[in-house]
Amino acid sequence: MRILLGITGGIAAYKSAELVRLLQKRDYDVFVAMTRNAQRFITPLTLATLSGHRVMTDMYAEEEDPGMDVNIEHIRVAASVDLLLVAPATANILAKFAHGIADDFLSSLFLASKVPAIIAPAMNVNMWSHPTVQDNIRKLRSQGVNIIDPEEGYLAEGIMGKGRLAGFDKIVESAVKLTHLQQDLKGETILITA
Repeated sequence: MRILLGITGGIAAYKSAELVRLLQKRDYDVFVAMTRNAQRFITPLTLATLSGHRVMTDMYAEEEDPGMDVNIEHIRVAASVDLLLVAPATANILAKFAHGIADDFLSSLFLASKVPAIIAPAMNVNMWSHPTVQDNIRKLRSQGVNIIDPEEGYLAEGIMGKGRLAGFDKIVESAVKLTHLQQDLKGETILITA
């Protein structure tokens, strides 16, 4: 099974290296896409080394001769994975996903995907509780997106509150549950009558 791990630009991005390893221990082939801001917290080189795949960071591949090779990688990748997991997800990416804004690789891939999506937000407690963020969460849930709420705990700003990235066990188990549901009837022929 192939998982696309989307990483966005919050302090919890540093935890994504361990998340790659835990998913691999469950026999997932993990591909990584990072937003520009995520790269300020953890490098693509780290995640490429751990995942064994080139990390997708930009909408357009850098070509020596632009325009000669049309590259719509977000479409190809969206069609080649079994699950989209975004962890951590910032308020910014939640807004993009909820409102169909596709201005980078990850937000474009989200719109192009027909596979289940799991989103694990992580942010400041005040941001998490803001009505706009909560509206975006409700909208995404109503569209069938699986949201793993952040946990209560000590935040990067030195305060306690709800906003910490959910625990790895919860994230990995959610991925396992969703991908195993996809596999339950794989290869079976089903006739439904009414």
